[in-house]
Amino acid sequence: MSTVQRVAKNTTVLLAAQIASYLLAFFYMMYTARYLGPASFGILSFALAFTGIFAVFGDLGLRPLTVREVARDKSLAPKYLANVSLMKIILVAITFGLIALTINLMGYPEETIKVVYLLALFVIFQAFTQMFYAIFQAFERMEFQAIGQMLNAVLILGGVISAIKLGFSVVGFASLYVIASSIVLGYSFAVMRLKFSSNPAPASAAKALEFDWSFWKPTMKEALPFGLTGMFGMIYTYIDSVMLSLMQGDAVVGWYNAAYRLILVLLFIPSAFGIAVFPSMSRFYITSQSSLRSSVEKYFKYMVILAVPIGVGTTLLAQRIILLVFGMGYTHSIIALQILIWTIVITFAGAAFVKLFESTDRQIVVAKVAGICMAVNIILNLLLIPRFSYVGASAATVVTEFILVGSIFVFARKVGYAIPQGVLVKGISKVAIATSVMGAFVWHFESLNLLVLVLLAILLYFGVLYIIRGIDKEDVSLFRQVIKPERS
Repeated sequence: MSTVQRVAKNTTVLLAAQIASYLLAFFYMMYTARYLGPASFGILSFALAFTGIFAVFGDLGLRPLTVREVARDKSLAPKYLANVSLMKIILVAITFGLIALTINLMGYPEETIKVVYLLALFVIFQAFTQMFYAIFQAFERMEFQAIGQMLNAVLILGGVISAIKLGFSVVGFASLYVIASSIVLGYSFAVMRLKFSSNPAPASAAKALEFDWSFWKPTMKEALPFGLTGMFGMIYTYIDSVMLSLMQGDAVVGWYNAAYRLILVLLFIPSAFGIAVFPSMSRFYITSQSSLRSSVEKYFKYMVILAVPIGVGTTLLAQRIILLVFGMGYTHSIIALQILIWTIVITFAGAAFVKLFESTDRQIVVAKVAGICMAVNIILNLLLIPRFSYVGASAATVVTEFILVGSIFVFARKVGYAIPQGVLVKGISKVAIATSVMGAFVWHFESLNLLVLVLLAILLYFGVLYIIRGIDKEDVSLFRQVIKPERS
């Protein structure tokens, strides 16, 4: 199977699984928010954000480093699996201790502390699951990760439905995450031990473990830039919810997170594509610079094609989306969604270049930029939240992401990986034309059934884009390989 066909297959598998998973996540988030109400949903959202900030300490960049290095040399899998497992045991113990110490020092009510403890366990289970996912990704066996993601979503949705019928409190809802993540961890371990047994290379990763204490120091040093990037990113992703909780109360956190969780759901698109292409981009850096540049250009193009209409469409339909999903209790979330959706547009545009730096051993660049942006985000939140509440937090998030992606673009140009200006202007102008036509249609027919309106808008957008050749023959050929990859 060729590289393009393999990426097509992996992208198809991950996108299909993540679409299904996030569709299920959409429903369990909707049911949870409606049942708990803004205040209790705010507690759960705060706890997810709070533990999410600390989650990076359970990995410190070991997952992306494992993917990159094992993708380049499969024989390293046993060594990485064995040693990273031991490293993570130490790291997750430190992580849980930090979470417990910090939440108790902050003086939150007992109910909130219980929820945080439960979600800390969820973070620990996820840290080990991600270790197995790294091996799956390195061997480009994305279907095993896809099944794990689906299993997690199904378990939580089933748990939420049961919890509503049984009248669970917010503590009970937090326990659902722990139960689901423990089962998915068991599944991932079983796959590593059993499903790979017929493949000599991954089988060795599951059976012939290689412990090497001298391996730890250089590995942690190499992983640290990935870890710093993750830490800075998690802080500026979730610190707004923590600061809103401290300054504005649980209900405001609930309103903000109703919009924010919808935004986070959309991140599955660049995430799935990035996971699929990262192993290939890591190899291309060693074997073919032209293929690497082509991968970056295509990645960027497809993300922009998807991001801009999502931004415009969501801005126009934010009120209908919020009221349909969460109900009248979340009307305050409308303006937050209209602002936050532009974070997605910016994030999509920068996704290709983040993976570029990670795959070319320049992860320190992303770490430095993310560190600066973390500081900017905290300062903006301190300035804006007291005066503008969750609207200020929304604006701070967009500004921070704009600075991050803008800086990444500048660095990409300096190292010779910028998108050619002519290609960039031509591509964006065609996307703008198609999006304008779609936006006018949505504005004029806003009273149509929401699902019908969205489907018609999607068809119109891609139809116009195809007519004006925003999608070329090569794109169509790649799309055909995605929906029906050729067999080797």
